[in-house]
Amino acid sequence: MTTAQALRSDHFDEWLQGINQVCGRFGAKLLGSEFSGAIREYKAGAIKLSFVDVAQARLFRTQKEVAQSDGKHFYLAIQLNGHAGMEQSGNSIEMGPGDITLIDSTLPSDFVYRENSCQLSLILPRHMVEQGLRFSGVRCAQRIPASSPVAVLANRLILESTRQASLSLPESEATLEAVVSLLRPAIGAAEAEQDVHERMFRKTLRFIDENICAEELCPETIAREVGVSVRGLYRMFARKGLVVAQYIKNRRLDFCAESLRHATAEQKLSALGYAWGFTDSSYFSTAFKARFGVSPSEYRKRYSQG
Repeated sequence: MTTAQALRSDHFDEWLQGINQVCGRFGAKLLGSEFSGAIREYKAGAIKLSFVDVAQARLFRTQKEVAQSDGKHFYLAIQLNGHAGMEQSGNSIEMGPGDITLIDSTLPSDFVYRENSCQLSLILPRHMVEQGLRFSGVRCAQRIPASSPVAVLANRLILESTRQASLSLPESEATLEAVVSLLRPAIGAAEAEQDVHERMFRKTLRFIDENICAEELCPETIAREVGVSVRGLYRMFARKGLVVAQYIKNRRLDFCAESLRHATAEQKLSALGYAWGFTDSSYFSTAFKARFGVSPSEYRKRYSQG
């Protein structure tokens, strides 16, 4: 190996290490002798994104890399300069400047960069995307053209957020929620709205939200009220990759989190959890930390300081 090749290999390894530290576990391969790469991270409150510069490299996640990563989020990839190929779940797209796509971190994916390319990668919390789309189906690996209004607005919002001197946690989360709302027409499977099964599913979700505080909310009650069998209810949720009891728990936790963002220090956490259907305070605390990464008290503290 020549000195130039050794230096290039060292640079490549250093770049991949930076990718793994900032974006989660990825594998990579050189595609030519003119590799170049750099990564810059930006954090502000709930916003975590990176600017990835690269040429002549392939970046991928197989089941192995997925299994080695803790995060179960979505990546919003924005092509800033150059072009890139991207593939996930059988969908293959070519991205040019300003184009956007959504990637599921729990599934294998493949990026190919043959020319000088700059790509922004924004992490979107899974619960935020799911809540924003209400499980209508998330369309990943679809090219959102740079010329489309949602891409223009999302690009401006995300890039402008990186130019702010400081964003509080509430402000940064509001920014992420705005991004999800902007992209809803492009990443939500709107065509399913006309399907009778989809209408029944949405009716069921509305009933759950309307009765989320009720301790007795359970699959049997839900099935009876919306007019399906319990087995049919399970099948309805299974088609979305969901489990009824898990969905109810996560919705309660989402509402708890929203309440905590506005809670005072004097409010008892056990009372708040009870108000949203959690009768066991220890279970509530454990479940909340599993979903949001911090305890209810730490979550409230973050917002009181924001």
